[in-house]
Amino acid sequence: MRSMDAAERRARLGVRHRLATAERADAVESIVRSLVVLHATDPATVYLSIAARSAGLEPGHMEQALYDDRTLLRLLAMRRTMFVAPIELVPTLQAAVADALAHKQRKTYGGYLEKAGAVPGNVVAWWNEVEAETHAALLTRGAATGAQLSKDVPRLRTQVDTAPGKSYSKPTNITTWVLVTLGCEGRIVRGRPNGTWGSSQYTWAPIESWLPQGIPALPVEPARAELVRKWLRAFGPAPVSDIKWWTGWTLGEVRKALAQVDTVEVDLGGETGLVLADDLEPTSAPEPWAALLPALDPTPMGWQSREWYLGPHQPALFDRNGNIGPSVWWEGRIVGGWAQRPDGDIVWRLLEDVGADAEKAIAVEAERLRGFYGEVRPIPRFRTPLERELTA
Repeated sequence: MRSMDAAERRARLGVRHRLATAERADAVESIVRSLVVLHATDPATVYLSIAARSAGLEPGHMEQALYDDRTLLRLLAMRRTMFVAPIELVPTLQAAVADALAHKQRKTYGGYLEKAGAVPGNVVAWWNEVEAETHAALLTRGAATGAQLSKDVPRLRTQVDTAPGKSYSKPTNITTWVLVTLGCEGRIVRGRPNGTWGSSQYTWAPIESWLPQGIPALPVEPARAELVRKWLRAFGPAPVSDIKWWTGWTLGEVRKALAQVDTVEVDLGGETGLVLADDLEPTSAPEPWAALLPALDPTPMGWQSREWYLGPHQPALFDRNGNIGPSVWWEGRIVGGWAQRPDGDIVWRLLEDVGADAEKAIAVEAERLRGFYGEVRPIPRFRTPLERELTA
C-alpha cells in the first residue's frame, strides 16, 4: 500500500485549496470550484474565504457572482448546512443531497402541524397548496422577504406550538418552514441580503431567476458518485469516515457511491485512506505560505479527522458543537487564531513558535484582511474561546 504522509497532504491542501501564494486566483468561481462548495452558514465566511485565496478580489466581486452574474447559488445541502455552490454543480447537489433533505423537512414540519391540529383536513395537500401559492407569489414579485410573502400568502402566518406545555413553549408561524423546504426542493433560492455582505437578512427569489427551466433532475446514485469524486479531488486522500462526515450520508450510502468511483487505498500514517486512482502523483511543496481563514472556512471544516493539520489546538479554536473559529495557518498547519476587533483591527495569537519569517508573513495577511473588511464588522455566528479572548 502506498503511503501519503501529513507533509504530502499539507502540500496538496496549500495548492488545491489555493492557499499557497502562487495558487491564488482572480476569479471567484475558480476559487469556489477548487473547494467543491463554500461553507455559508455564516454569511461573512463566504467573502472571507474568497479573500484568503485571491490576489485582489473585493466583496463586490463576490456579490456580482452571486447576485448579478448568478454563476453561484446558495443552498442547504450536506449535513443540512448552508453552502454556496457553482451553478453547474447544483443539479448534482440537488439529486445527491437536497431532495432527501426536502423529504425529511416536509415530514418533520407536517408532523408538527398534524400534532398541533393546526390544519383542517389533509396536511400534505394543505402544505402543497401553501408551497404552490408561495412560489407563485415569488414569481410575481421577483424577490421578497419572508414578511412580504406572508402578506401575499396568509396561510404562511399559521402558528404552531411545537412544544405545548413546556416552559420554553412558544408558538411560531410556518413562514420559515415553508421557505426552507421550498429551498431544499430547489424551487426557490436565497437572494441578495438586506444590509452589508455580513448580513443574513436574505430576500428570496424563484429558482427561475437563476435557472429559467428549474434544476435539471439527475439520478441519485450517479449524482452521489460525482459528488464523492469531486470531494476526493479537492480533499483526498482521506479515510472513508471523513467522506461519511462531510456528506452526512450513512456508511452504506457512502460505500454505494464509492463503488462507482475508481479509488486506491493509501496509508495515512497508520490509517487507511482513499485517493482517486488517477491522482497518485506527489505534490511539490509550495513556497512557505501563511493564511488567515475565517470561522467555518471549508478547508478546516472539510475533514472530521483533523490531527494532521490541527495538532493540539482544538480547545482554543472550536466551539462545543465542532465549529471552528478564525484560524491562522502556516505551511498547511493551524498555528493560531485571529479576530476582528470593533475598531477594525485584525489581532492574532500564535499557539506555537513558528519563527520570525512566519510571523512576518502572518502580519502581511492580517493587514491585507483589514483592507478587505473596510467598514464592515461582522461577528462570527459561533464564537470560539480564542476569538472571544482576542476581542474582549
